This record gives sequence, C-alpha cells and structure tokens, in this order.
Amino acid sequence: MIPEKYVSLAKNDSSKDKSGAFSLFDIENFIRRIIRNWYWFVLMFFLGYTLSWVYSKYYAQNIYASNLSLSVSNNTASYFTPNQSINFIWGQGGNQDGVYLKKMLLSRSHNEFLVKELGLFVNFSTKGTLKSTYLDKSDSPVFLEIDRKHLQQVSYPITLLPKGNDSYEVVLPEEGHSGNLYNYEIEGFQNIAEFPKPANKTIKLNEWYTSPNLRFKLVANPVPTSIKLDNIIVNLETVNQTVNGIVSTINVDFDKEINTIMIITKTGFNLNGTVNFLNKSVNELQKKRLADKNIINKNTDVYLQNSLDGIRKKLDSSALVLNYLKTSEKLYDIKDRDEKSLNKIKDLEAKKADLLSKVNSLNSIRNTIDSQNFDRMISTGAAGFEDGFFSASVSELKALYLKRREMASIYKPNSEPMIEINRLISEAKQGSSNSLRSYYARYYDEIGKIDSEVAAANSDLVAYPEKERKYLDAERGYNMIEATYNSLLGRQNEAQMKVATNQSDITVIDPAKNLGQLPVGPNKKGTEFGIIGGFLFLPLLFIFIGEVLDNKVRNIKELLSVTKIPLLGVIGNNSTENMLTVLQSPKSSVSEAFRGIRANVRFLLNENQKSKTILITSSIGGEGKTYVSINLASVLGLSDKKTILLGMDLRKPKIFGDFNIDNKYGISNYLTGEVSIDQIINSTKIPNLDVATSGPIPPNPSELLMSEKNIEFLDKLKEMYDFIIIDSPPVGLVADSYELMKYSDANIYVVRHEYTEKYMLKMITEKYHNQEVGNLGLVYNDYSTRQGYGYGYGYGYGYGYGYFDEDKNYKEPLLIRLRNKIQQILRKK
Repeated sequence: MIPEKYVSLAKNDSSKDKSGAFSLFDIENFIRRIIRNWYWFVLMFFLGYTLSWVYSKYYAQNIYASNLSLSVSNNTASYFTPNQSINFIWGQGGNQDGVYLKKMLLSRSHNEFLVKELGLFVNFSTKGTLKSTYLDKSDSPVFLEIDRKHLQQVSYPITLLPKGNDSYEVVLPEEGHSGNLYNYEIEGFQNIAEFPKPANKTIKLNEWYTSPNLRFKLVANPVPTSIKLDNIIVNLETVNQTVNGIVSTINVDFDKEINTIMIITKTGFNLNGTVNFLNKSVNELQKKRLADKNIINKNTDVYLQNSLDGIRKKLDSSALVLNYLKTSEKLYDIKDRDEKSLNKIKDLEAKKADLLSKVNSLNSIRNTIDSQNFDRMISTGAAGFEDGFFSASVSELKALYLKRREMASIYKPNSEPMIEINRLISEAKQGSSNSLRSYYARYYDEIGKIDSEVAAANSDLVAYPEKERKYLDAERGYNMIEATYNSLLGRQNEAQMKVATNQSDITVIDPAKNLGQLPVGPNKKGTEFGIIGGFLFLPLLFIFIGEVLDNKVRNIKELLSVTKIPLLGVIGNNSTENMLTVLQSPKSSVSEAFRGIRANVRFLLNENQKSKTILITSSIGGEGKTYVSINLASVLGLSDKKTILLGMDLRKPKIFGDFNIDNKYGISNYLTGEVSIDQIINSTKIPNLDVATSGPIPPNPSELLMSEKNIEFLDKLKEMYDFIIIDSPPVGLVADSYELMKYSDANIYVVRHEYTEKYMLKMITEKYHNQEVGNLGLVYNDYSTRQGYGYGYGYGYGYGYGYFDEDKNYKEPLLIRLRNKIQQILRKK
C-alpha cells in the first residue's frame, strides 16, 4: 500500500471506519511454519517408522482365529432347549433355536464349566530375547496342576527352567508376592499373614511345590511336543477373569442363506488353543442339549407309568365287577343287543377317556408351574399338544425364578429391580396360564360334545330291562378305563422311544482345525500408520498451538488489512551489529529499502514546506525505531539534504554510540538551560548529517519534551535544516511521542517482524482512524530473508540475482535446489 500524496488531507468520513481485527489463526503463516520446520516431520517420520517396525517385529502378539460351523435342527420340544428366546415369547419369528444356542455359547455358566473342566485359568507362555509368546497347553512339555484346596496367588508369573532328567527349576519374581490369595473352591480372595519371598526350588515331575502362596505339581504332557523351550512362564488367573476374557473373544454369526447354520469364531494368541476350545465347547453343548431333551421325556415316562399303575388297578376292579355280573346275573348273553349304538357309545367314551387323561396331564403341568418344581416337568405331548409359545414361556419363567433368587440376596423386596423382576414373572406366568386355559377350554368343550352324543345314544337303550342296563353300564365303564389305559400306554411307548432314539439337535458341519491359518491381528499396517501418524501429528500440534497462541505480527498483508495504515517500506534483517547499514553497506538490499522509504515518505509531507520534521516511533523498545531513525537520516543526508537526527528518547539514550559521539551534553542539558544549542549539535562522517544526542537521563523527561523550550528548539532547527528526524520514545510505554506528533510533519511507526505484538497496534490504529494522528506510515522491519521478499515497497528484488552485495553469499534453499534439479532432468527427457 504505497501512500498517496497528502493522504492525511484526503481522508474523509470513510477513513473513520473501524479497522479490522487480527485473525486468531493465520493459515498462510501456519503453512509457512510447517515448511520451515520440515526437518521435524522427517525426524518424526523416521522415529515413528522405527518404533512401529520394532513393535511389529518384537512386541506385537499375533492373534489367530479358528472357525466351527454347525447346524441346528428345529424339531426340539423341550422346556430347556427349544424356542426359548425371549424374542419368540413376544411373537417374533426367526431361528429361535439358533438364538438360544448363541446365548448358551456366550453364557457365563457354559464357559465357566469349560474353564474349570479344561483348567484354562492356567496360562502358558515363553519369553525370548525381546518378545514373549503365548503357548497352548498342548504346546508345553509339562502341565502345571494346582491344588485347588490350597490358596493360590494369581497374576504372579511362575518361571519353569528345564534342568534335565525330568526336573525343572521354579523361579519366582523377586517382588510381588502377596498375602491376598485366591481360593479356587469358593472363587474368592482371602488374606493370610505376611511371609518372606518363597525360595526358588528345583522339582521333578509329579513332585509338589509348596509355599504360602502357591501349591502345584508338574505333570508331563502325554503327547510329546516338537517345540524346544528354554523357559515356560505360567500365570494363574481367577475363574471370573478367565471367563470374561474368553467370552470377549467368541463371536457367533448365522449363515445368510440358511439361518439354522451357525458359524462360531474364537480368537486368541495361540491357534491350537482356539481350535481345542471351540471343539470342546460345542461337544459339551451337544451333550447338554441331549440331556436336556431327555429330562422331559424321562419325566413324562415316570408320570405315565404312575398313571398306568393307578389305571391298572381301576381296570382290574372294573373287570371283577363285570365278571361278577356275567356269572351271578347270567347277563353275558343279552338278546337283541343294539350293537350299533353300543359301539358308538364305546368309541365316544374312549375318546372321552383320552381327553380326560390329557386333562389330568394338563393338571400335572399346571401344578408343576405353580409349585415352581420345573425339574419334574412333563412333556406337553402327554397332554396332547406341542406349543412352542407355551414351552418358551415356561422356560422364561424358570429363568426368571432363578434370577429372582439371585437378586433376593442383593436387593430388598420392595426395591425397583425386585419389582421389575416380579412384573416379568407375572407376565410370563400369565402367558403360560393363558395357553393352558385355551387347551382346558378345548378339551372340556370336546368332552361336553361327547357327553351330548352319549346321552343321545343312551336314549336308544332305555328299553332294556334294569338288569341288562346295569350290565351294559358296567361294560361301558370297563371299556372306558381300558381305553384310558391303552391311551396312556401308547404315550408311554412314545416317550420311551424318544429317550431311546434321541440325538442331539446340534450337528457339527465343519469342526475347528489347525490348518496353519495366518494371524488375523494385530493390524500391523494400521498400527504402523497410527504410530507414524501420531509422531507426525506431534510437531503439527505444537506448530498449531504455537500459531494459535502466537500474537506477534508475521504477515504484512494482514497487518495492512487490519490497520489500514499506509506502508512506506519493508526492511530486511540486519545481519551485522553495526547500526549504520547505509554507510557500511551502501549496496545492500537493506540500504536500498531505506532509499525506498525516503522516496515514499514524501507522499506524507507537504512539498511547500521548507523544512520537514519526521517523527519515528514504535510500540515498545527493540522494534528497530532507533535503527530506522539512524539510517533514514543517513539516506537523507547522503542525498544532499541538510538533516539532523534528534535523540529524543530521553529515558533510553542510544544514538551517540553508533556515531562515536560523547553523550555528556545533549538535548536534556539544552532543555534545562545548561548548554547552548551549538554545544549539543554534533557533526558526522556524512557532510549533511548532524546528530543531537539525548544527553544524560533527566528526572522529568516528559515535562522537558512538552516544554515551550523544546518547541522553540524544534522551530530553530527548522530554520537550519531541510529534514529533522526525531527518534522518539515508544508510544506503547509513554505518551511523549503523541505530544511530539503535534509538531511533526510526518510520522513513521516501526513494526518489527515476529516481534511486535498484535494488540500493541490497537492504540495507534484507533488514533489514526479517529484522525488524532495524521500523516502516518508504517515501516515493516527485520523481515526474514528465509521467507522471501516481494511485497514491492522499496524492497523486493530478493537474493540470487547479483543485484545486491549479499548475493555473493547467497545459497538457494534445499527445496529450491531439488526443484531445479528435477526440472533439469525433465527438460533433458
């Protein structure tokens, strides 16, 4: 933004518009920072790659998976295995047997049985130089069998070192032994008195190792292993830990095409371990399913046998009565018998007898439910029906009763959980009762119809004499009891046949096998990308935080868009300690920048004035205010303009050192009347440049600068010089410069790159737009050559073109050299 001539006079109301605000995050500077710190990203990439490689090779534990597929038949009618899914209870369809089996496979009771049966709470591993490897029990040459009656310390590594001749040295950790021990019988912890660290000991196979916190023996693996191990590390876990760990590694899915086929997957650190567990788990499940199915049929057989025993007695009694009537009353040969009506009555009463026996079976089922004695439940087939809804509701009711018994030891009777479980029990009980009532109603309705038909058939027999009717009644009673007996006998045969021919409804299609499957985890590529990405993210995060927290001015475009103050020029970094850059390096790019500032300052000045006063200030010290003052005065002096440089920063005198001038007498002495004006004006090596230093630090610098004598002093200098350059105090610290600006013709505000705080510019910006300060321009100082020049305000040629003195030492950045090399190669092709 090159200032227009007389810009201060041309300002109108639009110049009073509020200036903008610096952005919290500068994306351009953020990207520049990333490029500038590229080496951190390279370093972090190699560090992350190295760490991920070491982790993958030496520390990552491979995870294996094995699968087993099985088929579930849907012909089961047991209260303990069928359609018991709660989904079925509420009327939802689907593969209910499969859902129930899935629940069983993932249940705590099933997996706890396997943990105890297989001793899975004993974990084996071996340690190499850098990495530990988990072993399956079958991979170890010896098994560790604990004494479950003895308290054991869990999560306490036991190292077994082979010593030959079937002996192993037991090495325990130096620290970590504890008196908080686990009891495998009650599955809980108990405390014992403190004890010293158990000693290491060499034991032979089948010899007990006993200490306060351990008791075990080593048993040889009956199957010789081909793996030679230098050490075997054994860790004991609690049953609960082991069960939870196993359940979390099991996944059960259903085939998308045939939903009765289940696919069970087990993951683990050892492939053989997953294979053995899956096969054992399904084998035990098959046994349990078969046993559950037979419980109902056996209960039904016992119930029917008891019923048959009672009916047999009635049948024998009825036979005696009938024989008596035949022999004593001679009624065995009744003339003109209506065989058609009698046969009809016999058939009807046989049906009635069958229905009554079914009603009796219903009574038994209802009584079992009411008494909650589910282990004595009989099959619904004994009552003449198969109802999956009823079986599911009974199974759910049984589970809810068990759950309530468990909760009763934890919750109070009137607590919310107990109220909820009682509600669920009431709903399940209502569901089973409704089913039974429907069958009661059906059977009694059929019995009523049979009674009506029997009554109608009896009307045809009223003509028989009383004795003959008595015989016919006895015969009908016998036939009815006989029909009941035969019906019960047939159902008993059916129940016994089921027990004899029952098979598990689970059929294994593909058992789990060790086929040398590759590991399914960990995701080494994902881990590698994650580690590398995490390391690359660290410098990015620090740069981002630095950018957000950074409040320094770094972007010229943003500075101008926010302040809307004209820019007079951009000054590069002064690589030397000498402040007289224009004199010492006249051909440098920095010197050229000051010449550009000299040219641009005229746009702030009134050309009609004979003498021009230029005040230079900044926000705080260290921004280059004095440096700009010295070199701007030098440039003006070298251009044959009679110039004087005034050191009016009375609190912090500086200028005298750069010009080798004695600061014994200066402006402060003149303003106090100690010396004359001629005594404070000093000549320099530049013929047209004089310097008046600040002098000794006075006790009242503000009063001196604002005094009438200082104003008179400036008026005298205007008669003597073409340009008066005032090096004034920083406006962010004291208000002296704002008072001096009333007597200056142009004001230069120095902003230092990556040094000036953004908030410091608020005051000068507001005063400028409120027209409290006029003829103001910015000088951007110490702009780093690493970021390149090119803003075009008297300083934009850059390095590398042989134009400035610095070009002889210029070396292109690495990225630029790489780019040029690639372009050369491409041009050759």
